[in-house]
Amino acid sequence: MRKNIKHILLLLVLLLLTSCSNNGEQASSSKKEPISLTVSAAASMQDSLNTIKKNFEEDHPDITLTFNFGSSGALQQQIAQGAPVDLFFSAAQDKLDLLIEDGFIRESDHIDLVKNNLVLITNKQSNTTINSFSDLETLDKEKIAIGIPESVPAGNYAKETLQTLHIWGKVQENIITAKDVRQVLSYVETNNVAAGIVYGTDAKTSDSVEIVAIAEESNHSPIVYPIGILKDSKNYEAAKTFYDYLQTPTSLKVFEEDGFIVN
Repeated sequence: MRKNIKHILLLLVLLLLTSCSNNGEQASSSKKEPISLTVSAAASMQDSLNTIKKNFEEDHPDITLTFNFGSSGALQQQIAQGAPVDLFFSAAQDKLDLLIEDGFIRESDHIDLVKNNLVLITNKQSNTTINSFSDLETLDKEKIAIGIPESVPAGNYAKETLQTLHIWGKVQENIITAKDVRQVLSYVETNNVAAGIVYGTDAKTSDSVEIVAIAEESNHSPIVYPIGILKDSKNYEAAKTFYDYLQTPTSLKVFEEDGFIVN
């Protein structure tokens, strides 16, 4: 009788240990592995995306966002050369279109998310008499800062505006170029130039500059910000989660509060 009881007790212990082991394995397997997403984004998105990052990571603790901010043209070239990126947030449609044409992004995996406007800014402490884009042609040796037109969308929009107003040829010698709009903003903030042309959202981030003119939309190409998921992303599902999150009312409200135009 005692022998049978011992066998029963031993069997119960083995069953208990097996059950605990299985439960441990299930708990371990149900725990999500941490994922890190790399998002290459236009410099003008910096403030909005950093705010959205905080909200997103609170809702998705298993996903970490790493941003690579810069000019859209430079970021597009990095991706084309093989940079490991999960999502691309451009400040110009043509930069993202190139990646679609070259097979890096599927047509179905991109959306035009927000819009922006182009503004002329000066330093609040300067004594400049610039009050419009046309006033730029009255400058003597004073400098005007814009992004590099070939790689910085804001610089291209600035050039288009000045060409439409028929003053590009007159002010070209006064132009100094910057690697992105944030550098243009810095030049104006430090009073190293008489004026700069940036996005309205960038001007809004600074207490040192003032907007003296807003470019007419008809004077430049539409300022659209598309975002796309890279086809070869190793974390496609997580990237899709963030892609969808950017389209939620919570994220769009952040963009709107920062001055972007939400469709």
